[in-house]
Amino acid sequence: MADAEQLRGRLANIRTVQPVLRALRTISLGSWQAALNRRGGLQRYVTQLQTLIPPTVAAMVERQSPGRSRFFTRPTEPISDASALEQLTVLAIGTERGLCGRFNQAVLAEVLACLQKQREAGVAVNLIVLGSRLARLLSRNGVKPDRTIALSTSALPSFSDISVLTRDWLDRYEAYTLDAVDVIFNAYRGLGRYETTTRRIIPPEIAPVSPTSSSLVDSVLNPYIVETDPWSLYARVIEQETMVRCYSLLLESATAEHSTRYQLMEGATQNAERLQEELTLELQALRRQAITREMQELAVGAGLLQR
Repeated sequence: MADAEQLRGRLANIRTVQPVLRALRTISLGSWQAALNRRGGLQRYVTQLQTLIPPTVAAMVERQSPGRSRFFTRPTEPISDASALEQLTVLAIGTERGLCGRFNQAVLAEVLACLQKQREAGVAVNLIVLGSRLARLLSRNGVKPDRTIALSTSALPSFSDISVLTRDWLDRYEAYTLDAVDVIFNAYRGLGRYETTTRRIIPPEIAPVSPTSSSLVDSVLNPYIVETDPWSLYARVIEQETMVRCYSLLLESATAEHSTRYQLMEGATQNAERLQEELTLELQALRRQAITREMQELAVGAGLLQR
């Protein structure tokens, strides 16, 4: 058993750390809930955005517009033949802060496996990393990202963090200098649970437009009035939808990160409280033993007990 002075020192250290653990737990809880709320709002926006597609497509079919607009100069069907894939961009989403367990290591393993697979297939990969900690892990494993973007340490990712990247990818896709974009991230699966996932966001998901779809025109509700060029409007909607889908993955990764950090901080706080209680009981036991010895010595000195 440690002496009383050592116990007091350990107890003082724990009491010093406890406010920090509680503060980190509170911050993580707030960030986790904020990410959940923003994901919910984003989903409602996506639902409203998708309601614009049927009337826009109907107007395109009705007007038989011969114009060529963005995203319609290149086929947008998913690339099923691996040999057709030549230029691939991989966006890996990590973290800027620590205290989240093996969060970045999970993404690292998936990125290394992806790079190995594409290298064997002869595909040129452009690797973009969000989060300095993941970039450092990749460097330690001999992989240098083509671009590293730091995330905010005090706020959730903003839409501007991803909109510029997505617009550039769409331009390159239309220029035939990019075939696909894959996002590797940790998908949120509940408190402290995540699953490393790869999601393809480009080519964009565009519904086919057919001049023979007369039934589509009849199915559109009357209140929708499309006054602008429907092809341009449809291209804008698809651009927004692609950006939002990519941003939703960024938010999902942030949700998983903060929930994992909250669970770890909650566990650390409970362990600190348990250790404080154990040390306090141990210190009290030492005090009782010291008091008992003093009483025995006094009794021996008074001749009440033999040594």
